[in-house]
Amino acid sequence: MDTTRESSTAFDGTPHAPAAARRFVRQVLGEWRLSHLAEDAVLLTSELVTNAVVHAGTGIELTCRLDADATPPKLEIEVDDHQPERQVLGGTPPLVDPLPTSGRGLALAGMLADAWGVTYTRTAKRVWVRMEFADVPESPAACLPAPRRPIDRLQVAVVVADAEGRVVSWNSDAESLLGWTAEQVAGSPLEELVVWRGHGPYALSLAETLGLGRWRGETRMRHRDGRSVPVYISHLRTDGPAEDRRSIWMVADSEHGFVLASPPAPLRREAGRRIKDLLDQDRPLAELLDTIARIVQLSSGGDAAYVLLRADGCNRFGVAAGAGATAGLVGVLSSCAFNLQCETPVLVDDLLAVDVELAQRLEARSLACAPLMVAGEVVGHLAVTAAQPGRFEQDLTVSLLHIADQVAATVQRERLAEQERAHRGRLSFLAEAGELLAGVHDEELLAALAAQLVVPKIATWAAVYLTDLTGMTRLARVWHSEEEHNAELRRSLPAIPRSPLSEVTWPVGEETVLSFPLRTQGRSHGALVIGRSEPTLPLELADLLADLCRLVALNVHTAMLYARQATTSRVLQRSLLPMRAAPMPGLESAVIYRPGEEGADVGGDFYDLFTVADHWCFALGDVCGSGPEAAAVTGLARHAVRLLAKENYTVADILDRLNQRLLEEGDEGRFLSLLCGELTPLPQGGALCTIASAGHVPPLLLRAGGKVEVVATPQLLLGIEADARFFVETFELAPEEVLLCVTDGVTERRDGKRFLDDDDGLARLLSECAGLSADAVAERVRRAVDSFAARPSTDDVAVLVLRAMPARLISP
Repeated sequence: MDTTRESSTAFDGTPHAPAAARRFVRQVLGEWRLSHLAEDAVLLTSELVTNAVVHAGTGIELTCRLDADATPPKLEIEVDDHQPERQVLGGTPPLVDPLPTSGRGLALAGMLADAWGVTYTRTAKRVWVRMEFADVPESPAACLPAPRRPIDRLQVAVVVADAEGRVVSWNSDAESLLGWTAEQVAGSPLEELVVWRGHGPYALSLAETLGLGRWRGETRMRHRDGRSVPVYISHLRTDGPAEDRRSIWMVADSEHGFVLASPPAPLRREAGRRIKDLLDQDRPLAELLDTIARIVQLSSGGDAAYVLLRADGCNRFGVAAGAGATAGLVGVLSSCAFNLQCETPVLVDDLLAVDVELAQRLEARSLACAPLMVAGEVVGHLAVTAAQPGRFEQDLTVSLLHIADQVAATVQRERLAEQERAHRGRLSFLAEAGELLAGVHDEELLAALAAQLVVPKIATWAAVYLTDLTGMTRLARVWHSEEEHNAELRRSLPAIPRSPLSEVTWPVGEETVLSFPLRTQGRSHGALVIGRSEPTLPLELADLLADLCRLVALNVHTAMLYARQATTSRVLQRSLLPMRAAPMPGLESAVIYRPGEEGADVGGDFYDLFTVADHWCFALGDVCGSGPEAAAVTGLARHAVRLLAKENYTVADILDRLNQRLLEEGDEGRFLSLLCGELTPLPQGGALCTIASAGHVPPLLLRAGGKVEVVATPQLLLGIEADARFFVETFELAPEEVLLCVTDGVTERRDGKRFLDDDDGLARLLSECAGLSADAVAERVRRAVDSFAARPSTDDVAVLVLRAMPARLISP
């Protein structure tokens, strides 16, 4: 004898729901003669419904289920909401500390119920409690439902009502069950014949129930003799225009209600109706697929059901949605049951005998599947699995094919639309990533940006390994969605892998770990390693990450080449300038050098200061132009001046020979201005200066009395005329006097139309430097250049200051 009873209702997620739920449970338990359980059951129901209203805020479904055949008998109460992403708070309450302000519903469940649990699906969360009542004060017979009458006395009344809820048909079983004849009830409102259980304004009223497509449940109907007869009703509403719709009620007495209740294995026709209702609604693709999977799983009675869709550009099928115990654990499948040639349903009694790997990945032995066909092409599959072999019959494949035929076109249409949206989103994401990474020449910064691009949108954490141009691999950057775990994550990952990244066994934790290579131009530059809480990675995300990694690899490769080139350039450029100025007894020197090009160490300006036998030589030059070509002339000029001077050539001869050398290079338009001189110390202090200026800014001499003089006549630039001849001029640099040599980056410092050297501005500046050291004079000039205009200077700047020291300060 089946003594299982079930009664369900629904509520809006409003503050009134707990009160309505309490009334419903108390009424149901009274009908089931379980009033002695009412107090605990009502308290548990109130707490669980309140928890759902507060934390979910969605519609709520409440089900009471009595299993009288169990040993001991048990009562289960289930509360379903529609926000599965919200975690349920609760657990066993502490023994001493007071209960927390949240999660008290499940704390009470732990104290009052014999068992409780939470079941998650993709669209709902179910919280249930179980109460056993073997030891009750009343006799067990009084607590259980009354014995059902023999099946030969079964009566199924059929009542048909019109769109306004008035009776239009009443069969003979209805007359036998309720005593009213068809003539007596014709045209009567159903509400006069039904004792509705008072679901209240916050659940389903009778009018709302009549508007549903399908409903089952217990209630009471009025007998002609005045009695209230407990009945079980299976309600179905017909389709069509609103005025032509009919409500069909199949009614049995409560003892025979099991014949109208949902069977253990749901009916195939019910799935068909659900699919039809589903296709009539406009849903996002993910929700559509999830709902199809749930309908297939419930209607088939399988352990799990899947919707598989064909991956782009290949013959593999990936899991797009799943429902049941093992849903979402399989990723991409390649099997004889899932391929482009499989255009008919497939039934496998034992997967272990056909495909061991697939059986292990599905955690199943039985498999039934049907193809999703659109325009004669297989675009996916519907599949149902079970852990036991031989679970399914052939008629299940017919039902699956029927469902597949109904949903295939809709799924393909929505999928194409979703792919178009995803493609636009993918292009947008890659464009933003490319813009973010473009122009970044620092490998560490690129690694940090790559990790933060995928966390937390795609992964819980990410790590970037970089392989340098020598083949050395290192852990460059880690990033966790919870930053306090960054240090722990770095410790858990190998800092320097001892094997190729494709062969590394990553630490296994709660997350699924996936590795994507950073490859470009056939070379590996490392890997992006991610950890995800989801067990599988959708195909679209896998393709997106592959594209992102190619973009990151390209920028890392460029950054590595840039770094190597920059290092080489700095080494070469530094060789163009003297490492340090030569010390000169009796003279004090200071140099300011600043290339105008950002990131460069050497520009078109150069200087040198060195000793030759018993005198000193200095040079200050400016090459026409900038960049590597100008730097090449800079190196040629500086080394040529130094070499010729050490060979005891005079200043004039040095200019003559350097002029010829530049002309021999044949680089038209590459001119050079050069100020070159010799300093010979004098016994009384100071030095005799021999100087020549080949088109260079004239040097200035600050006399001891504060007067400023120009001490060299500008001559022709070097590299213009082969017959040019250069002459020298001589003057005495007395103690306390200062010789200032600059390039045009100083004199031509611009602020609008005004130059720093307008109206002898540099001479006036030098006249204010009497009594200052060489370093102080150079610093005064630098500050004048920087402060002359708001914008920074973009020209090369070179300043050479020579100051003769007083005789008493000259070391013997």
